[in-house]
Amino acid sequence: MLHTADPNLRNVAIIAHVDHGKTTLVDSLLAFCGSMQLDRSEADCVLDSDPLEKERGITITSKNCAVTYRPRSGEHSDKTCRINIIDTPGHADFGGEVERVLKMADGVLLLVDAFEGPMPQTRFVMGKALELDHPIIVVINKCDRPNARPDGVINEVFDLLVALGASDERLDFPVIYASGRDGWTSTEEGIHEGDMQPLLDAVMTHLPSPVGYADVPLQMLIASQDYSPYSGQIAIGRIYAGALSAGQAVMVCHENENRMARAQKIYRFKDLGKVPAELVSVGDLCAVEGIGDFEIGDTIACPEQPNPIARIAVDEPTLHMLFRINDSPNAGRSGQFVTSRQISDRLDRELRSNLALRVEQGDSADEFKVAGRGLLHLGILLENMRREGYELTVGRPQVIEKEIDGVKCEPIELLTLDVDQDHVGPAMELLGTRGGEVQSLEQRDDRMHVECEIPARGLIGLRSHMLTATGGEAVMYHCFQKYAPVRTTTYRRSNGVMVATANGQAATYAMVNLSQRGILFVEPQDVVYAGQIVGENARDNDLGVNVVKGKAFSNVRESNKEATVVLKASRDITLESSLEYIQDDELVEITPDSIRLRKKVLDESKRKQLSRKQKAAAANQD
Repeated sequence: MLHTADPNLRNVAIIAHVDHGKTTLVDSLLAFCGSMQLDRSEADCVLDSDPLEKERGITITSKNCAVTYRPRSGEHSDKTCRINIIDTPGHADFGGEVERVLKMADGVLLLVDAFEGPMPQTRFVMGKALELDHPIIVVINKCDRPNARPDGVINEVFDLLVALGASDERLDFPVIYASGRDGWTSTEEGIHEGDMQPLLDAVMTHLPSPVGYADVPLQMLIASQDYSPYSGQIAIGRIYAGALSAGQAVMVCHENENRMARAQKIYRFKDLGKVPAELVSVGDLCAVEGIGDFEIGDTIACPEQPNPIARIAVDEPTLHMLFRINDSPNAGRSGQFVTSRQISDRLDRELRSNLALRVEQGDSADEFKVAGRGLLHLGILLENMRREGYELTVGRPQVIEKEIDGVKCEPIELLTLDVDQDHVGPAMELLGTRGGEVQSLEQRDDRMHVECEIPARGLIGLRSHMLTATGGEAVMYHCFQKYAPVRTTTYRRSNGVMVATANGQAATYAMVNLSQRGILFVEPQDVVYAGQIVGENARDNDLGVNVVKGKAFSNVRESNKEATVVLKASRDITLESSLEYIQDDELVEITPDSIRLRKKVLDESKRKQLSRKQKAAAANQD
C-alpha cells in the first residue's frame, strides 16, 4: 500500500540557470542550520569541491547534502525535520546530471535571478521537473541587486510554465524572495533582511513528503555515485520500495543481467557528509558500500523478487569528436597513459557515471567517436584526462545530424545574448553569419537582451568571436531547442595557419620575422615538430614556416648589434579555444603539460598530395 514514508522528511532538488546562485544558496542553508561555518570572504562555494569546479566557478556534478532543523511555527513546529538537498549543475552541457538526480527528488526549488529572469537552462530544467510532475517553489534570488525586477521575473516564470504546458496546480506556485549571498529569505517583496527560515518553512509546507510501498520487496534506483579508496564505488540513490539494512544480500539489476551482492554498509546524508545507518526505508536517500561494480541506472533489489526500475533516460548528445592516440614526435614524453587500450578503459569508466556521454569505436582500433552535450561537456572530460596523465589527440567537434521523415536535420540551440547597445550591430551581424535567427530583442537597462535560434555548429567558436566583436562585453548562454532541417549557412575560419616545416626549438630570430605575417602560438625555446601549427596566418591560406631557423653567425660586427629585439606576445592556447579553432584537417594534441595544434597529416608533401586529390574529387562532382 502506498504511504507517506516520513512526514518530517523532504527530498528537494535545486535547479536553475548557470550563475543564478544555487550553490551559494545551499551554503547559506547549511550555515543557518548549523552544518558549517560560512565565510563569504572566500570565493569558493563549499559544495563545489572538485578542482575544476573551484577553478571555473561552476557546478559540474550534482551534490548531496542534508540539513536538520526545528521550525518555529506551523504544522511542523518543534519537530525535528530533515531535508535532503540535491545541488544540480546549471550549464546546459551538464543537463544529464540534472535529469538523473531529479528522479531522487519529490519537489524542486527553482532559482531565478531577479534581474535576468528565466534563461535557456531555466527552460530545460523546468521542463524536466514538469515531466516528473514535481511541485515547485519559485525562489527569486539576488533581490538585493540594484536593478532587480522581481515582479517582472515572476510574470516571466509564469509565462514559461504556461509555454511548457504546466497544469493549473503547478501554475499556482509559492514565491520566496531571497539573497543567497547575504543569507536571507522572505515571503514578501521589499524585505531585505532575516534568515533562511521562510524558505525552509515553505519547503515543509508546500513540498510533499516522499511516498512509496513499504510492504513490498526492495527497490533502490542508483542515480549517482561516490568513490572511496578503501571500499571502491559507492552507490547513491533512493529507496522506492521496501527497506534496506546493513549487511543485507541484494540483487544488482543491470540491463538484461542480474548478479548477487551484499550491502556491507549503508549511510544517510547529514550536513556535508554521510553517517552510518542500520536501516533505510522507502523514500529515503542513501549511499551503499560493497556492492561491487555498477552503473548509474541500475536497480538494487530483493534477491527473491528482483524487479528492476526503468532505467534513467536522458536526452541524446548533439556533438561528437574523434579521440585518437597521440602519434606526434612528442608522444609519450609527458603522459603516463598513451595507448588506445588505456584510453578505451578510461572512457568505459566515464560511461558508468556520465549518462549523457556516448562512445563508439572509430574507423581504426586507435580512435574512438565520443559524443556529448556540448564543447564544455567534452572539454571537462578531456581536462580531467590530461590531469590524470593521459595523452591523446582529438579532432574538430562535429554536430550529430538526424534524418527525420526523410529530411536531414541538425540540432538547433536557443541562444540568449546580453550586450551593450553600442555593440548590438556587430553582434547581430555575427549571429547572421552563423545561421542565427533572432526570436526577440528586448532592452534591459542599458543592455539589449537577444534570444536567437542558431544551429549547434554555428556555436563552435562563436564565444571568442562574439567577445572580440563586442569588446569583451557580451554575455551568452545556450541550450538545446530542437532538431530542424539543415540550414545552408556554413562557417569556416577566415584565416589560414602557419605550419612548422622542421623539428627543433623555436628561435627568436625566426619568430621576429614570422610575427609580421600573423599571430604566433609558441614561445622562444618551445620544442616544435614538422606539421605542428605554430601560428595564425594573416591571410586565408596555410603557410609552411621554419620557426626553428636561427641567425647565422660571422666574425663581422653589425651596426645594429646592440639593438633590442621586441617580439610580439603569442596567443595563449587553451583547451576550449583549441577545440573551437581547429578545422577538419587539424587536431589538438593534449598532454599533461601542454596543448598543441597540429595537422592530421604531418608530412607537408603528403598534405599537398591529399589536397590535390580532394580538389580533383570536388571538381568531378561538380
